[in-house]
Amino acid sequence: MKILVACEESQEVTAAFIALGHDAMSCDLLPGAKGLPHYQGDMFDILQNDWDLVIAHPPCTYIAVSGNRWYVGTPERKQGVEFVERIWFEWGGKLCIENPVGVLTKSRIPVSPQYIQPWQFGHGETKKTGLWLRGLPELVPTNIVDGREQRIWKMPPSPDRQRMRSRTYSGIAQAMASQWSC
Repeated sequence: MKILVACEESQEVTAAFIALGHDAMSCDLLPGAKGLPHYQGDMFDILQNDWDLVIAHPPCTYIAVSGNRWYVGTPERKQGVEFVERIWFEWGGKLCIENPVGVLTKSRIPVSPQYIQPWQFGHGETKKTGLWLRGLPELVPTNIVDGREQRIWKMPPSPDRQRMRSRTYSGIAQAMASQWSC
């Protein structure tokens, strides 16, 4: 399969698909962290290429509920939602849009998300994440583990905090690759 993993600097999902023999490429405004195939630039420049699957991780800063205190009713929130809707409506094929709990449930996206947690995929942490899916089955938990640590929420301020908070857990990336590879 030919897969675009958009808005993914960490290349976790890209690596999982490549490990299974797929032609996967990440795309982000930042350079790719692992040196795998990567397009550094605007995802819409390459969205209409010949992809079999697009997995998008749009920035959540303005649209996650954790930002309600700062972004309710702001132009940034409106633009964040419009960016995600643009992905949904411009790409007509198999698609996963990944984002934490936020305002996308009130967007024009016509499906409800599947919510997953890292502890369902081998990581003893909590980070409720929504998957808005088109043409893909819901992810099935692969390794339910004990522990419900809120490590992401408790991260101290740092220059890398936003990047580290947005990284996809490897267990979730591997589940996406193995379950959506057909």
